[in-house]
Amino acid sequence: MSELLHDAWTDPGPTPALRLVPDLPRAVGDGLLAPEAALDQEMVVRRRVPVTHDVVTLVLEPTVPGTFAYAPGQFVTMVVDVDGVPVERCYTLSSPPTRPHLLTITVKRIEGGVLSPYLHDRLQPGDRVAVRGPNGDFTVAAHPAARYLLLSAGSGVTPTLSTVRAMADLGELDDVVVVHSARTPADLACRGELDALAADHPGLRVVWVCEDDSPGSASWPGPRGRLTADLLAAQVPDVGDREVFTCGPPGYMTATRALLAEVGVDPDRCHEESFVLGEAAAPAAPAAPVAPVPALPEVLEGPVLLGEVPAAAPGTATVTFGRSGREVVCAPGTTVLAAAQQAGISLPSSCGGGLCGTCKSGLLAGKVEMSHQGGIRPREVAAGKFLPCCSTPDGDIVVDA
Repeated sequence: MSELLHDAWTDPGPTPALRLVPDLPRAVGDGLLAPEAALDQEMVVRRRVPVTHDVVTLVLEPTVPGTFAYAPGQFVTMVVDVDGVPVERCYTLSSPPTRPHLLTITVKRIEGGVLSPYLHDRLQPGDRVAVRGPNGDFTVAAHPAARYLLLSAGSGVTPTLSTVRAMADLGELDDVVVVHSARTPADLACRGELDALAADHPGLRVVWVCEDDSPGSASWPGPRGRLTADLLAAQVPDVGDREVFTCGPPGYMTATRALLAEVGVDPDRCHEESFVLGEAAAPAAPAAPVAPVPALPEVLEGPVLLGEVPAAAPGTATVTFGRSGREVVCAPGTTVLAAAQQAGISLPSSCGGGLCGTCKSGLLAGKVEMSHQGGIRPREVAAGKFLPCCSTPDGDIVVDA
């Protein structure tokens, strides 16, 4: 395999105690690979590995000796102290779970971003970070199949890397097609490694699609332009017989969803993760001023109003925070996390989109409408847990906060 997975790591090597199919799906279902309590674990940066002109891989090792169990395609929430301020971002692990002594995250620089420039320019070997997780169900381990199609663009290649590396370690690259899109050949992350794996494993085929004909692309021998239904059907004629995993920027995800429908792939066989939660750009200008929330006493005499609506207005709901006794009247569409923040209640949060599970809280009374992306399990919902970042009250509720 690649230098990154062997020479650079001094890793003990693969640990094929679990096979991806069928043992790993069972382990995921039993909660062995995604602990119920997502506690912060301290990691030390062991190495920085440049991947492309704007992508770097960070090799992390737990400071307490042991292994880190996860499924390929899962993500962690990384907590880094940036000039005295803790910054949290979600990153999919690019390392394979078959090598559990070291983790890697592969990070694209986002100009104007908060954390990615710091990781590229300032984080050095020996520095320490906190990692929370793993989380997410975007994994082949939860969807065993005879044939797979892994579609990705840009930084969305990271779950593909974890998946292919794990399958290679376990000898399970039986029938896997990878189709990765990038702007130019210079933007193709880990091209050498994936091509080498394909050369060594007849069951793996890798297709690189370059969109741009800019300098450096003139001699590009592969498919050009954006991924289309015709291009996909030509490269993967049996696409309808495959379990499909798609990860990339929002525009790519929208287009790919449409083209998969066009070529007749069963929606139940399509699995998605939008790769936008790993970095958020810092605002270019100060946000519009918001009416300040009055200072709150230890226990409120009356509810705080959000959305400038009277408490009796249709569709409003009262959110009561059980521990503090504070109450907030929310306008329709207000998330519980937004209500908490504006009422001065501090809830941990990271992705803001129902993906990472950081804000998971208890619902003591009432109902919420929740639209998450894998950050919470069905049994947790059944036990009264919910994600405030992607939940709106369905009537009055009481939150354990």
